Amino acid sequence: MASLYSDLLYFSCLISWEHYNRFCFLMSMIDVFDREIIDYHLGLSCTGEDAKQLLQRCLWRCRLIAAKDKLIVRTDNGPQFICRVFEETCLEYNVEHERIPPKTPNMNAHIESFHAQIERDRLSRYDLGSYQEAYEVVSNYIDFYNHRRIHRSLFDMPPVEYRKANAEGIIIIVGKVVEL
Repeated sequence: MASLYSDLLYFSCLISWEHYNRFCFLMSMIDVFDREIIDYHLGLSCTGEDAKQLLQRCLWRCRLIAAKDKLIVRTDNGPQFICRVFEETCLEYNVEHERIPPKTPNMNAHIESFHAQIERDRLSRYDLGSYQEAYEVVSNYIDFYNHRRIHRSLFDMPPVEYRKANAEGIIIIVGKVVEL
């Protein structure tokens, strides 16, 4: 069965914010081609096991579990990405793991941009009283981002709509439908 996703380069990154003297962590994976957040981990900790499970869910969702072509996952050098369990998972699923050099967030620009947006638009605006509230705010924003937020770089379509139009061979340019 073919992949549902158009590109084989995904970025993963981590943000954290303090919540009543505890930290919540958000780790996300994005499809660089259509900017869709494929899946994410939100929790009170973020370990190599969490990164492994996120990668497995993304591979499953994208129908890339047994892909012959090598998927590339680009990450920063956080401990959850340099640990043995994550590296072994990459090897097991034929995933090439690229790590960006320290202090070069521009090499992960798509996911860094998404995390800046969610932090600016949601996390900094709400006084989250519980982990459940944080989960609800994050999951609602990701749904909005994937299904309703337009992206200029995607011909003013949200990521999911752009992926579907691309799969059907249709590109929308300035209000005109062009079939490929």
